[in-house]
Amino acid sequence: MPAFSVRGCLSVATLLCLVSSAHAQEWTRFRGPNGTGISLAKSVPTQWTESDYNWRVELPGIGHSSPVVWGDKVFVTSANEDTAERIVLCLSAADGHVLWKHNYSSAVHPKHLRNSFASSTPAVDQDHVYVSWTAPEEYTLMALNHDGREAWRTSLGPFVSQHSGGTSPIVFRDMVVLGNDQDGPSFLTAVGCRDGKTVWRVDRTSAVVAYSTPCVRDEGKPSAELIFNSQAHGISGIDPYTGHTNWELTVFNKRSVSSPVIADGLVFGTCGSGGGGNYVAAVRPSDHPKLEYKLTDGAPYVPTLLATRGLLFMWSDKGIVSCVKVGTGKPVWQKRVGGNYSGSPVCAGDHLYCIAEDGTVVVLSATEKYDLVSRNPLGEDSRSTPAISGGRMYLRTYSHLVSIGGK
Repeated sequence: MPAFSVRGCLSVATLLCLVSSAHAQEWTRFRGPNGTGISLAKSVPTQWTESDYNWRVELPGIGHSSPVVWGDKVFVTSANEDTAERIVLCLSAADGHVLWKHNYSSAVHPKHLRNSFASSTPAVDQDHVYVSWTAPEEYTLMALNHDGREAWRTSLGPFVSQHSGGTSPIVFRDMVVLGNDQDGPSFLTAVGCRDGKTVWRVDRTSAVVAYSTPCVRDEGKPSAELIFNSQAHGISGIDPYTGHTNWELTVFNKRSVSSPVIADGLVFGTCGSGGGGNYVAAVRPSDHPKLEYKLTDGAPYVPTLLATRGLLFMWSDKGIVSCVKVGTGKPVWQKRVGGNYSGSPVCAGDHLYCIAEDGTVVVLSATEKYDLVSRNPLGEDSRSTPAISGGRMYLRTYSHLVSIGGK
């Protein structure tokens, strides 16, 4: 091959690698890339003190939503507990200073004691950050440009639930997708990223509010479909262009709070209650979906599962962590790490990170051998899930945001 052709091929390959790497650094939704919770970053420490922080900033109000990151901007929501005023913030990833902030009035309404008025995590793409929140009179979905200008806002109608809302939007191609499984009239919807106009809307059976955020099966392929979890419908495979249900298996007898994950051809979801009865369902998707196996021992209610390297990690609300084989559900190990958990684990390199409700970040090895690596206190309670982008981890407590790593 001529030398110039080799150089040309190498240049193109290098460019593609750089583009792929840059894209992989973005944390665009709840639990990052397709909701897996997995980052390729190798510069996140496993143990630290306050002196190791890149920065720690105070946020107005409180919230349980997670930050999302695009390039040099971090987006996060918060709320005033006394007035239910919602707050959308954009911070500099470099030093944490607030680039812009917008406040949106609302009215105090019933919610679960463990919920907040800012529990829905934003989604972000190269043009907009998309935020949603619920109130009895209106379910709001809106888009803001990266400079803080409102691009569009749409009302999804009333929202009925004694516990208030919490599910998060995602971006699929040129659409924002959002679930609305509530105690009142329920539906799934997709709207245009550019203008917020409805692309499709499909009614669902109303039963019990779900807090599950969807993910995408066969991501990047023409056969891609959206995966939703709820008590009324179980695990559903939805055509992302029409909202048509491709397949569905009603495997849950309780509320679905955690979000679906996909590994080794299986779709995983959980259901449960504050009083117990939690279990994991592993479903083989097809025109005739099959329940491959079910796990009850150590199954979480709120935290989402994490699958990596053929292992499935279940981080329970009561601080019991279990590792099983993805394909079979066969137990590998189970240990009590202590604490209570509402946030979900994420993985960076060979380690799992999860924030306990008392603000302690517990770090475990993501391997077949149990290894408690460290406990790192953040100094304030948290019910949030970490975000990882640009080699840094962002940790949200009730009213602060911390950046570590990347040095």
